[in-house]
Amino acid sequence: MRSSGAARAPTRGARAFVILSAMVQVLEAVPNVSEGRDPSKIEALIALVRGTGVDVLDWSADADHNRAVLTFIGDPPAVEEAGVAVARFALEHLDLRTHQGIHPRVGALDVLPFVPLHGLSMEDAVTSAHRVGRRIADLGVPVYFYGQASSPPGRGLAELRRGGVEALRQGFPPDRRPDLPADAAVPHPSAGVTCVGARSVLLAWNVFLEGVGLEDARRIAAAVRERGGGFQGLRALGLDLPRTGRLQISMNLEDPKRTSPLEVLAEIRRRVEELGGTLGEIEIIGMWPDTLVLPAGGDRLDLPDLGPARVLSSRVAEHVERCARRIPETSDGTE
Repeated sequence: MRSSGAARAPTRGARAFVILSAMVQVLEAVPNVSEGRDPSKIEALIALVRGTGVDVLDWSADADHNRAVLTFIGDPPAVEEAGVAVARFALEHLDLRTHQGIHPRVGALDVLPFVPLHGLSMEDAVTSAHRVGRRIADLGVPVYFYGQASSPPGRGLAELRRGGVEALRQGFPPDRRPDLPADAAVPHPSAGVTCVGARSVLLAWNVFLEGVGLEDARRIAAAVRERGGGFQGLRALGLDLPRTGRLQISMNLEDPKRTSPLEVLAEIRRRVEELGGTLGEIEIIGMWPDTLVLPAGGDRLDLPDLGPARVLSSRVAEHVERCARRIPETSDGTE
């Protein structure tokens, strides 16, 4: 007689659900727009994106950076349409000629990366990036491809945004001509240029510093980032936030599985404490990669409450389940 704790073979319905789940494709987009001070514009943009049918996972805005970051997922066609909608909104409602903020930027829609999350390859994300890039260029906004979408792959944002849009106003330097359209001579007057890319999941985060000066923050950022001989895949800037009177090191960690955020934080803490300062809060921008929710990770990073709403893998799993349940019955014997 089989015991009550014995493993059971999956039911026909369970097998069918696994098959349907495998059919779901999930693409992520994380547009960064140059607006962080006008709530009405940010709310209108979020409503516009939700209206395209994608699943908006998160958004945030910062007045000092004067920047908003959205995260949304869906199947490639829906995500591509939403990305173009963001580009059109930025073109029609944002103006870099009057924009002021501490974050480097070259566009009203500054950055638009695509990330393959489920049922898709990086090649698929590159294809989406190229399709959307062509449509943005058709709007009259020059486009740079970066990350895995550039040719050759691996072009970085730092080189594209060096000097901001102001460095491009008189014409594109020979080493920074846009990919689309090839004959563009100058950025769009109000919208600038847009960097469209394909990449893996990264960690965008800010660490606030106390008891040190701006030059200290800049030196620490320069020492820990990859370009300065620091951590592989780490981009870091030391910034002064005049509206709140705070200092931060703003970072992107391209592969948090390869380079430990805990090790990065420990090195920043060591350098700050050597100068007599301390670390303040840690701020995660967008969704949290699984690296931050591994055992002890949340405690050691002193992060706020860990809930599934901010964990990317949890939200993707929920999305896949909802989509799989909407797939019609097939002719292969599943129900």
